[in-house]
Amino acid sequence: MRNRETSRATPSYNCHGNEKKPLEIYMFIDPLCPECWALEPIIKKLQIEYGRFFSIKYILSGRLASLNMSKKQKYENIADLWEKTASRTGMSCDGSLWFDNPISSPHLASIAIKAAELQGRKAGIRFLRKLQEGIFLEKQNISSFEVLKEMASCTGLDVDEFVLDIHSDSAGKAFQCDLKITSEMEVDEIPTLVFFNENIEEEGIKITGYYPYEVYEQILEEMLPVKPEKSTPPTLESFLKCFRLVATKEISVVYNMSINEAEREMKKLQLKQMVEQVPAKYGMFWRYIE
Repeated sequence: MRNRETSRATPSYNCHGNEKKPLEIYMFIDPLCPECWALEPIIKKLQIEYGRFFSIKYILSGRLASLNMSKKQKYENIADLWEKTASRTGMSCDGSLWFDNPISSPHLASIAIKAAELQGRKAGIRFLRKLQEGIFLEKQNISSFEVLKEMASCTGLDVDEFVLDIHSDSAGKAFQCDLKITSEMEVDEIPTLVFFNENIEEEGIKITGYYPYEVYEQILEEMLPVKPEKSTPPTLESFLKCFRLVATKEISVVYNMSINEAEREMKKLQLKQMVEQVPAKYGMFWRYIE
């Protein structure tokens, strides 16, 4: 398997409760990384089909911090990467953000994610997803403190606590801890997923980059003592109610549909006024209506 290697290390949205699970996945990401965003459909499918067997720990790698030094040429390169990733993966990324509303301080976004996580792992995951939507779909400048506060409010965080935490040492130390883990585990590309089992003496399996769903599924099967049974996906309505805003691509991956089939199903729900279309530069997103 390309880019697959083992790494010895000690492991430190969950629809399956908080019980102890046999596997833990360290997922090394950066909020501005388009391939991390492109992995969203695969991660959702893994969680739905096998979520009772693993938990995910998100680690911020800080790999895009060099943007603090960037100017026009680097912005052009990043915009081009976003557009190519979107057209290849089906998860929309609007590269024109880097010309219309460039992000000057990616470091602040990482600190904000760690501040959100101080209100719980699920709160941190909700905030991360909202941040990614704001960046890749809405071209929001997440260097703005006011934009981050609005995102915190939209994801149900205690905004006053979020503001205190983002200015505290706690969020900064949590981010530094993530950077230390990234260095110790020799992660030099994102996204990277490292799979650990319950035996901390055993090596983890590290996979770097973006791969088809079956690759991640195979690793899960290899690391579990018996071949796991897949869970049946929820109804499409339940899926939408849980995630609120999803791409046609995410629906197609989770439910093994073509893009056209997924769009037809969503248009049926749109006629029932259960969802509304959210046009994107590449493909379509759908927002659940209460």
